[in-house]
Amino acid sequence: MSLEALRAALPGYAEDIEQNLGLMIDGSALSERQLWGTVVAVAAAARNAVVLRELVEEAAAHVPAEVVTAAKAAASIMAMNNVYFRAKHVIGADLPARLRMRVVARLGVDKIDFELWCLAVSAINGCEVCVRAHHAALDVSAEAANDALRIAAIVHAAAVALDAEV
Repeated sequence: MSLEALRAALPGYAEDIEQNLGLMIDGSALSERQLWGTVVAVAAAARNAVVLRELVEEAAAHVPAEVVTAAKAAASIMAMNNVYFRAKHVIGADLPARLRMRVVARLGVDKIDFELWCLAVSAINGCEVCVRAHHAALDVSAEAANDALRIAAIVHAAAVALDAEV
């Protein structure tokens, strides 16, 4: 399977999502590494095994393995951070996080790419604090940041549609 197979697997009522999956890479302001890293990171965050498997397979045809691994790491670290910082924001706590996040410095990918993937994952996870922080850390065009958020929305919607069919 691949992106095309994932599109074909969507139920009829998700026609808009199917079409958006087909369009999400067209004319993107993202570099290939940024685009496919975003796709993998948000597929992991969407928590649907079919979506993740198919989009990782597709990404592997476009980018090196370290991009796929780093994108998965971004989803993983943000799963922890989004829960913690969202809750800390809600209760107004001002204490140190004491959470290890060394993976960011050890992945062999551009820091801006990693920040972009963290932004997209944070949007899926609904963490305002992390969305703001990662957006502020980016040195990309508004169009590039918008593309990452658009990809997050489309991939998440595909996962929701497939989960609804179980």
